[in-house]
Amino acid sequence: MAGAKNHDYHILDPDIWPFIGSMSALTFTTGMVMYMHADEAAFPEGLWRIVLGLGIAGLIATFFGWFSKIVNEAQRGDHTPVVQLHMRYGMILFIASEVMFFVGWFWSWFDFALFPAPLAYDAAAGLWSSMVGQDGAAALATFPPEGVHVLDAFDLPLLNTLILLCSGTTVTWAHHCLINGDRDGLKKGLWLTIALGVLFSCIQAYEYSHATFPFGGTNYSSAFYMATGFHGFHVLVGTIFLIVCLRRTYLGHFTPRQHFGFEAAAWYWHFVDVVWLFLFITVYVWGGWGAEVH
Repeated sequence: MAGAKNHDYHILDPDIWPFIGSMSALTFTTGMVMYMHADEAAFPEGLWRIVLGLGIAGLIATFFGWFSKIVNEAQRGDHTPVVQLHMRYGMILFIASEVMFFVGWFWSWFDFALFPAPLAYDAAAGLWSSMVGQDGAAALATFPPEGVHVLDAFDLPLLNTLILLCSGTTVTWAHHCLINGDRDGLKKGLWLTIALGVLFSCIQAYEYSHATFPFGGTNYSSAFYMATGFHGFHVLVGTIFLIVCLRRTYLGHFTPRQHFGFEAAAWYWHFVDVVWLFLFITVYVWGGWGAEVH
């Protein structure tokens, strides 16, 4: 029969969401650039807020609209074993790209720590400048700089490490319950994992609010907040990912044989756990070794 499907692949219908997503991403990055250069640019004051807001709104709409269609495809049975296999390849490559993203932050951290340079941020000029030959050069040439009180690695950071390790066990428990058809255990495991993720974020926010060093000013503070802050953002994304999975669980979407959405969320959450272990060891323990503790 002409037009009959005789393969296991899912051919997508034409869709507007990829175009909306790409335009929203362009608008978002344009708004960020405008924000970063708001003091020196010729565009009207506050315009960057409108551009950035439109970009964020478009991205959120894209996530909701596009992912909703993917969920509907899964429920219609369009995600055959071959399609699921390729979706797993895509998720693996996405996590690999995230690994390389954090490699950049670890690289900068080790570069600053092993080869400290007397750098300071000049707020007036908006540039990092060398302090060689100026007062304070010797202090800034250490990592962390002299006088900076680092966070105690064995206080809140250690607590957050234990929380994430526990969340890794609860999401694994939920996965095993799903495979064995225990939907009640799946719900409990997801609820516990989400609660632990929210608790981690709250503790990190409290930790930031009580830190004695600001975001800018030295290479130590900038590298610290960029590395740990981006990880915190990934925890938020992972928590939202798991909340969506919990909602789909209550709707009865997942089965022991077809649950890639949950599997992808679990992979992502384990990735977040592993990155935090490296951050805890290198940034909090090794990076603050011998420095004054707050």
